[in-house]
Amino acid sequence: MWKRKELKAKAKKVIRRNYWTAIVVCFLIALLTGEFGTSIIGIWQSEDSMNPYYILYQKRERNALKEKELEDYFAKNVKREKLNETRMKILEALEANANSAMKSQKYIFKIWDAVTSFHIHHIKLGIALCIGALIAVSFTIFIADPLIVGGKRYFLKARTEGNTKVSTIGEVFHKEYWLHIAMIMFLRNIYNALWYLTIVGGIIKTYEYRMIPYLLAENPKIERKEAFKRSKQMMSGNKWKTFVLDMSFFGWNFLSILTFGLLSILYINPYNVATMTELYIVLKKQVEETQH
Repeated sequence: MWKRKELKAKAKKVIRRNYWTAIVVCFLIALLTGEFGTSIIGIWQSEDSMNPYYILYQKRERNALKEKELEDYFAKNVKREKLNETRMKILEALEANANSAMKSQKYIFKIWDAVTSFHIHHIKLGIALCIGALIAVSFTIFIADPLIVGGKRYFLKARTEGNTKVSTIGEVFHKEYWLHIAMIMFLRNIYNALWYLTIVGGIIKTYEYRMIPYLLAENPKIERKEAFKRSKQMMSGNKWKTFVLDMSFFGWNFLSILTFGLLSILYINPYNVATMTELYIVLKKQVEETQH
């Protein structure tokens, strides 16, 4: 059985050997994908927004903050009482679209916002939102999600190599398996989104699918069914312990808020991913031992 302290101790050693490159890797991934919910620049919310820790704590706080910012902005710039019914609907649609950028599984919300705009008989707005949704969806599927896998690949190599190169994250874009990785990650996100319609089922499936990016990072050619199957095997009996492991970073994330996300960039994000990478290695060995 694995222990949190052991995983974290090993993760700290990895970070010490690759500190600066680990920071750059996590910074780039946070900037381009928003994997890290507490990062000051994490605006996309693509992966950690599905993390139950994020759902229970951060999402509520971020959405409240976003709503407050929107209220302040429109209070200063728009006098709602002077808007006619059509303009009011347009304004509400724009607000909804801005807020959707803060939600998990953003392509579903963005597409929904675009479709909704047509119902208020504002074709130009609908077309603009459709184009924006298409760009966001394409970027997420073909760039952001593979980059997340690239980040896992970097940390897998950093376990055994000193001074691991930042360029490691680009290895997932090799023409032989780039689209393969993108497809599996896309399906993972869609399945997660559908399961979240049941709330509890979504949380369970989020943990069941947790190891898919690591499996892809280690073996980019792994088949879709095999990736889902192996992740399920690895997380069987480990979901609750992994949830507790996630929650053990609560104190760190609180400190990050006090530093406006700077601590996440300089330490917490690499520390978190390195710890989860150690968990992947342990769970992988456990499954292999039970199969032999």
